[in-house]
Amino acid sequence: MSNCLLSGPIDSSLLHLQSLTEIRLGSNKLSTGIPEFITDLSNLTSLSLSFAGIHGELPHKLIQSPKLQTLDLSYNSLLHGSLPEFPKNSALQTLILSFTGISGMLPDSIGNLENLTRIEMLHCSISGWIPSSMTNLFKLVYLDLSFNNLTGPIPSFSMSKNLTQITLSHNNLAGEITSTRWEYLEKLVDLNLRSNSMEGRIPSSLLALPSIRKIQLNSNKFSGRLSESREFSSYQLDTLELSDNRLEGPIPMPIFGLQQLRVLALSSNKFTGFLDLYQILQNSSLAHLDLSYNNLSVDYASTSSEMGSFLRMATLNLASCQLKVFPSFLSNQTHLAFLDLSNNELEGAIPKWISNLDGLQYLNLSYNLLEDREMTVHNLSLYLTTLDVHSNKLQGQLPPLPQFAAYLDYSSNNFSSAIPDDIGDDLLFTMFFSLSRNNLHGIIPESICQVLYLQVLDLSNNYLTGPIPSCMLTKYLNVPNLRNNNLNGRIPDSFPRTSALKSLDLSDNRLEGKLPMSLSNCKMLELLDIRENHINDVFPCQLKNISSLRVLVLRSNQFSGSIGCHGSCDAWEKLQIVDLANNNFSGKLPRECLATWQAMKATGERTHIQVPVMELSGLYYPEAVAITVKGLQLELVKILTVFTSIDFSSNRIEGTIPELVGDLKALHLLNLSHNALSGPIPSSLGNLHGLESLDLSSNRLSGGIPPALADLNFLSVLNLSQNQLVGSIPASKQFLTFTSSSYRGNAELCGPPLTQSCTIAKDPEATSESESESTDASVVSYWHFVIVGFGAGLGVSVTSLTPGIEVSNGLMPLRARYL
Repeated sequence: MSNCLLSGPIDSSLLHLQSLTEIRLGSNKLSTGIPEFITDLSNLTSLSLSFAGIHGELPHKLIQSPKLQTLDLSYNSLLHGSLPEFPKNSALQTLILSFTGISGMLPDSIGNLENLTRIEMLHCSISGWIPSSMTNLFKLVYLDLSFNNLTGPIPSFSMSKNLTQITLSHNNLAGEITSTRWEYLEKLVDLNLRSNSMEGRIPSSLLALPSIRKIQLNSNKFSGRLSESREFSSYQLDTLELSDNRLEGPIPMPIFGLQQLRVLALSSNKFTGFLDLYQILQNSSLAHLDLSYNNLSVDYASTSSEMGSFLRMATLNLASCQLKVFPSFLSNQTHLAFLDLSNNELEGAIPKWISNLDGLQYLNLSYNLLEDREMTVHNLSLYLTTLDVHSNKLQGQLPPLPQFAAYLDYSSNNFSSAIPDDIGDDLLFTMFFSLSRNNLHGIIPESICQVLYLQVLDLSNNYLTGPIPSCMLTKYLNVPNLRNNNLNGRIPDSFPRTSALKSLDLSDNRLEGKLPMSLSNCKMLELLDIRENHINDVFPCQLKNISSLRVLVLRSNQFSGSIGCHGSCDAWEKLQIVDLANNNFSGKLPRECLATWQAMKATGERTHIQVPVMELSGLYYPEAVAITVKGLQLELVKILTVFTSIDFSSNRIEGTIPELVGDLKALHLLNLSHNALSGPIPSSLGNLHGLESLDLSSNRLSGGIPPALADLNFLSVLNLSQNQLVGSIPASKQFLTFTSSSYRGNAELCGPPLTQSCTIAKDPEATSESESESTDASVVSYWHFVIVGFGAGLGVSVTSLTPGIEVSNGLMPLRARYL
């Protein structure tokens, strides 16, 4: 009685049917728990309640029923509980619990299910190891435990010789896969281990299985070389996905000779060597090819437009393959849907034939040397959802936009026109639109306000003038980035009550007036950056109830009054970067606020602050913020949630530094310089073991330098100059790395690196100008050490706009300029 629009509980009158062997009530709206009397149907062999609105706890007695052969409770998300111990006399053959709330571990007794042929438990909450007892399931044909929280190694399935499918993707499984003798599994059709942490070599015997059609091992940690040889003899293989691993060496050419191969994904590995595109594309079955982000050089010289006549390519990803021209065979690929030629050396114009690819959905030509376009944008495929041409040399007028695209990135080019007045007409379905880092001028047209679905609008780093259109701040917009333009006037006080705003960056403009009170409507706001404007206001207490706030930058404006709000700052537990420098704030340091900034007290997960865009596509817009160290501005293009900083410098703050600052143990940067602070340096600062930059200069601090500061092993930038400190400088390896400019202007300080010893008084100002300059110039190399110290694998790129300073590249690029 499946799909019969039944509702309500299962009636107990079923108990009268003692000969009943099968119940099928799936795809109904029963909205009930599984009644206990079901287990009293002694002859029941099959129970199917999928998509039936079943809730409550899974009855253990049901699964333990000795005659039950088939149990399907899938797609009942409110069904919960754990698996019971399985008896040895179980007749169970099929167990399907997918998309339920079943949790806990797989019991070792699962090995007692000797008759089990099919087990499906994808999208549950199963955790722990896969029991080694599953090696006893000799009759197993189908296994799917994907999208769970399984850990540990995969047990051997060598004796389950009837297996046709093994799907264990999207777990946390680790270890090698060599425990299974894959050559024994001659009936295996589908192997999916993607998105785990599997490692070691990929057994060559996998590619020799006579029935195998799909091998999906992408997003793991497999390493080593693929076997070069006769082992590639599986003529049924349709899909081979090995992307996002650590494989190296040349790609074995026999792979391209697998005549049924339709999908080949080898991107984001360490493969090397030259590949002849002509030879690869002789395989007429190949429809999806991804070789991006390896160390490959793809030879395209022997390809021709005629060559494409026998191909039906749907996906071609050759990003970072050292291409210098567009492969001409692409002009005949009318079925092409996804084309990624980014990160190459393509020059000249975007070819006209791209407009003829009627099925094109995704086009990425970013990071090339393209200067012009022959293609007609309005003739591009009506199915085009993503067009990315950022980081080229495209110039002149801003071209027309494809009318139905959801993602448009024209940033980092040389477009030099005004933004067309009617641009909103071409963005009706757009969710992401970036014109950042061009030479655009003129005003922001009000037609942008009619774009209902826009989530990210990035017009930063141009020469735009005029006011911000008040209608632009719609309830859908997540990220308006207007930084570094010449915008003037007031910030519109028109943030709606239903605002979805997550980031607002208006820095480096000429905005004036007060912060709008309607910012209090932005309950999801994570980043507010209005540095380098002419805002004249007091501390923004309209934000005090926004618990999502992580970054607050008010630097270089005309704010005044005390820091903090009447009441408390309890809502700002996530605040991790606060920069109030170069304003007119006065009064004392806000003890109440400092005590509640929990994100600065403990290190968190090393994730980035980023805004999801078109979430189903996995696209994110990374947030950026600038920090300043000794006059050097560093732009964090990806903000780690673990990075924390406080900069209250160049204000009129007075009083003492509270001891509770020492509770902010996750702090990486503390700058209280150029204020009127007095009293001693708190010894509790020695608790800030992650501190990498400390600037307390140009205050009225007195007393000695606390010896506890000598234990700050990561400290790379220190400035205590121009205070009233006395006594000896702590002797430690870390303090010996700082020059005398870090201590100058403290008449009664002594000891290295100052020239006066602690027994013979010297001129306290005996610090050479060259020493000061060397400290300023070395801050870039210091900060390279600072950022790398955040965690293994995190790199940095620091580039000064004054010539001659450049430090390495990495995952978190920084841009720097002297102010």
